[in-house]
Formats: sequence, structure tokens, C-alpha cells
Amino acid sequence: MSISLQSHAFAGNRLRSKTPKSGDPFAPTQALETMKVRILENTHQPSSPDFKVLPFRKGRPLASSADGSGDSPSVWHLGWIGLVDLKELLANSGVELTGEELVYLGSQSDDDVIYWAVDVSDQAGLVTELGSRQRAFVELRTLMVATDWADLQAMEQLAIAGHARALLEWHNISKFCGHCGEKTVPKEAGRRKQCSNELCRQRVYPRVDPVVIMLVIDQENDRALLSRQSRFVPRMWSCLAGFIEPGESLEEAVRRETWEETGIEVGEVVYHSSQPWPVGPSTMPCQLMVGFFAYAKSLEINVDKEELEDATWHSREDVKKALAFAEYKKAQKTTAAKVEQICRGVEKGQNLSADFNVESGELAPMFFPGPFAIAHHLISSWAFQDTVSNGQAVLKPSGSSSNL
Repeated sequence: MSISLQSHAFAGNRLRSKTPKSGDPFAPTQALETMKVRILENTHQPSSPDFKVLPFRKGRPLASSADGSGDSPSVWHLGWIGLVDLKELLANSGVELTGEELVYLGSQSDDDVIYWAVDVSDQAGLVTELGSRQRAFVELRTLMVATDWADLQAMEQLAIAGHARALLEWHNISKFCGHCGEKTVPKEAGRRKQCSNELCRQRVYPRVDPVVIMLVIDQENDRALLSRQSRFVPRMWSCLAGFIEPGESLEEAVRRETWEETGIEVGEVVYHSSQPWPVGPSTMPCQLMVGFFAYAKSLEINVDKEELEDATWHSREDVKKALAFAEYKKAQKTTAAKVEQICRGVEKGQNLSADFNVESGELAPMFFPGPFAIAHHLISSWAFQDTVSNGQAVLKPSGSSSNL
């Protein structure tokens, strides 16, 4: 079974940051100045442009959820708050909103709104107050699994939340200058930072950590190399992946990581697609997963046990069976219901790995990461590559190959 997506999860963000221009009300610096004036005015009267803010707490965006009707699943939404409402909420916690705490996210071409994010991790009182409105701070990974990948608007909201989290987490780990050690201050409405030391004034920009992720394929194109890490839930297998080292090309990183982890030598490398991944550790606010097909020149596996628990070759038919076995839609609906419970304040424990069952209740012998992960689409598009001409394969590879 192949699953159609227009873009990967966390891609497709419709908010665009305007190039800083004097007099443009939607540009970051001008928007911040306008916001500061609005904060002082403290009025609920509509004005142009409007401002909406997405609060985060410990990396979790504020969300609400509407209970589904009939067979329709619950649907979550980002918990945008108006500027004056945010000011009043913070004032109830003894915090004065100045505008400097907010990070500019951008605007859309078809509305008159400028969107912002704010970290309210230090204001524990907001959890109770927002909970009374049936809103809650929800793990971004949970929202990711709960997102209906066929719902374009939901995917766009997920992309916005990922972008916002990446920026806020970057602010949290870049409070001091790496050059001289002095404090950094936000510039351009939080789009970058600068050292406060007048003798240094080092500029700091948001951090992106590139990662190669590859599906290694044998020369006959009949088998794929899949691996397990010790942190994986039982029965889950995925692609090899690793960080790019300084002075290394993407193709070199694919070959090096494959060799180091499995002892397999790789020749041709073919680009597939890329995916922002803002749900890693907070020390790496946003990884960029760059996906490849890698064609093996050898077959004997020598697993590095410090990196992997296991790695084995799997036939195309076995991979197809695993993709048909796993009920990804069921996992999405179950997690969407969990988000709805969290927002209502009646969260219950849920082991998501239990959702990958067959209708008989038996466990699948193996399964792969869900459609929210680039690994799923690397595996799926290879397994069903014979249907690419009919438009069934997902996020088809670009056809850019390299022997560099």
C-alpha cells in the first residue's frame, strides 16, 4: 500500500518571512515595532495587520481538539492567541508582555495576519488557565502522529508548529555568544541573534543539522537493507542514517555511514527527497533529513553493535507485506483521540506500537516508521516502484544520481 503526500510532514509551511524592508508592515522589524505599539494601546478593536501568537511550553505547542462526529476522527488545531489576550494571560501570572519575547514566524499572502511564537515555559500558571478553555500543551511528536496526512490544512499546521518549535529551541540554546561568552540579544524580531558585547557583535543564525538517511539496495534491486536500533520499539525496522561530517559531501556521508554501521560498500547514490525534522533532541532544534537510495557493491553485513542492534537484507515482497500489515491510519486516529483527551484534561496512557496490528489482532512480524517520516517513503517508494508510472508511489525520487 502506498500513501500519497504532496510533501513530507513538517514541510509545506505557508508562512513566509518577508525580507527586511523599511516601511513594509509585514517585514519582521517593522512588524515588531507595530506590535509594541499595540501592546501599549491594549485594545480589542480590530486593526490591520492583525497579530496571532502560538505559545509553547517545554517545546510543546498549545493545541485544541474537536471531537469527531460519527466515523470522523478527532481533529486538532494550533492554539493561536490574540495579542491582547496573551498580554492578559501573562499579566495574570505576573509577567509583563513587551514584545521582545516573541519570535516572528511570518505571514500568508492571502490574509492580513502576522504570526508569532512565544516560549511560556516559566509560566506554569498558564497550564491551568488554558486547560479551563480545553487547550493543552501537546508534544509535537504526538501531534505529528495524530495528523491526518490527507488533510492539507492539518499538514500545514504541523509544518508551522515544527518551524516555530525549531526557532524557539534554537533561542534557548543560543543565549550566549560562542565567540566571547557574553549574552546574545534577539534581532530582526527573533530571526537572528547578536552578541551584546560591543567589541564582538557576533551574528548568530538559526541552526540546522543535516542528516543523510538512506535505503541501501542490492545490485539486483530485489532486496533492501533495513536496520534496528536498541531504542526502537519491538518489531520496528528502518533505514540507515547519520550526521554529515565537516568537509564531507552528501554522497560521501551516505557511503561512510553505511560502511561504518554495516560494513556494506556503496557505489551509486540517488537523491530521493528531504524533510525538516524538528522533533529531535532540544540540543539540535531542527535536523534536515536528506534521503537517498544507495546501491550496494557488497552484501556481507558486519554490524557495528555500538550503533545498531541488527541489520539484515529484506526482500521486496517481505517489505510489501509489512507495509500492508501495518495499520497506519488506525494509529493516526487513535493518537488524534488521545490529543482530544489531553485537551479535555482526561489523558489516558496509550502504547502507540500496539496500533500496528492486523485485523485479526495478531502482531505484524515487522513494521516501519509511519507516513510522517521520510524513512517510510524511502521504503514505500522502493517497494512499489513498479507503480510509479501510474502515479501510485509516494514522493518519487528526483532521478538525480551520483557516483561522486
